Amino acid sequence: MKLFNTLSKKKEDFSPTGDNLVKIYVCGVTPYAPSHIGHALKSVVFDVLRRYLDYSGYNVKHIENFTDIDDKMIQSASEQNLSIEELASRNIARYLAEMDALNVTPAHQYPRATEEIPKILDMIRVLESKGIAYPVNGSVYFRVRSKNNYGKLSRRSLEDMRAGARVDVDGNKEDEMDFALWKGQKSGEPAWDSPWGPGRPGWHIECSAMSLTYLGETVDIHGGGRELMFPHHENEIAQSESYTGIEPFVRFWMHNGLLMMGEEKMSKSIGNIITISEALEKFSPDALRLFFLSAHYRSPLTYTEDTVSGHEHAADRLKHALQPNSVPADSDSLDDTQFVERFKAAMNDDMNTPKALSVIFDLARDINRAKEKTHDVSRAQDTLRALSGVLGLTLQNRKESNEGDVATLIELLIQTRNELRCDKQYESADRIRDRLAELGYVIQDSDQDTTWSRRP
Repeated sequence: MKLFNTLSKKKEDFSPTGDNLVKIYVCGVTPYAPSHIGHALKSVVFDVLRRYLDYSGYNVKHIENFTDIDDKMIQSASEQNLSIEELASRNIARYLAEMDALNVTPAHQYPRATEEIPKILDMIRVLESKGIAYPVNGSVYFRVRSKNNYGKLSRRSLEDMRAGARVDVDGNKEDEMDFALWKGQKSGEPAWDSPWGPGRPGWHIECSAMSLTYLGETVDIHGGGRELMFPHHENEIAQSESYTGIEPFVRFWMHNGLLMMGEEKMSKSIGNIITISEALEKFSPDALRLFFLSAHYRSPLTYTEDTVSGHEHAADRLKHALQPNSVPADSDSLDDTQFVERFKAAMNDDMNTPKALSVIFDLARDINRAKEKTHDVSRAQDTLRALSGVLGLTLQNRKESNEGDVATLIELLIQTRNELRCDKQYESADRIRDRLAELGYVIQDSDQDTTWSRRP
């Protein structure tokens, strides 16, 4: 299997560090608002990677984080008159339900930044003791010039990075490219105690702390959107390798291309988004996955409703190939061996899902032709199901899929509501109940459990 490594800018032979275990870290969402289908694209890409590694016989440990504290979380919670914890819990529950509806395999763990403060503080203390970090007025910054190969991921010099870079404007820093590991508390902001005074983590340090805690000092594959390459992933490398003294921090960096709306990337900050829930109301999960996988994961992809609708019809063709047919007992069987080998060759070539999909549709075409000749296609249909499953396609009828998606979403919302009630956040819990009631779902509480039903 070959994967394109963003660090080396070339395809490399992939194998895990040892014991057949592949350690994967994927940057997750900041849950200050409902997630959009650009986030879904990222999740589907790395879900397919994980599924194919499983299919190939590897053991996979997959970690995905939630950035549940940052400037956007603070601002959004204030605007909605919610606590940051309430805002995060609501949007995380929604995101996980949407991932389930899209048939995305859950990560083994979903750590949150606010739950990793002890490890974050430990990392900052070590970096400070090495002279790599320095405190100023309650904040702590990383000296980028202390890392002699800083910029090796994005292949840019510090001078090149200054132009148009996403950096904090802060007169306290020794160098404008230095980045915050710890941010001193501002009035009205949440804060945690630290040796430098009350404050909160910077954006980048959380992912280093989480990957070290849950995956160890070296990660096999680190994934995320291309927009995270600089400064987020560049800074992860700098602080992680400076902390451990071990290089490389990540063996393979994988970045998916951007989802575009016209000429601009889809972004919550811009506002040109289609939420995942909105997309699932219009299209089946299979159609959305086919759309995401129709382009190579490193390429940009432009969203239009007509394009996704076309993939709805494509999904129907695959479902049609799985319909049973009656054949004589001595019928010839369709040979499916070549399709398995072609599929594996495509996926082994840097996860070439467009080519893998062409193999699946070729197999579906041959199944339909063999049916007309009353050949036995049962084994070939099993192969079609298996290969489609590697890409996360369920090939269910839309009605069956939607009913299952709705039930899963409601169960997760009920779970979130019960957690809020246990935390005595009754107002937020009641909002979930009332909103479900508006949508026609009745919630009933008893001493034993909570049930729901569809209003007649």
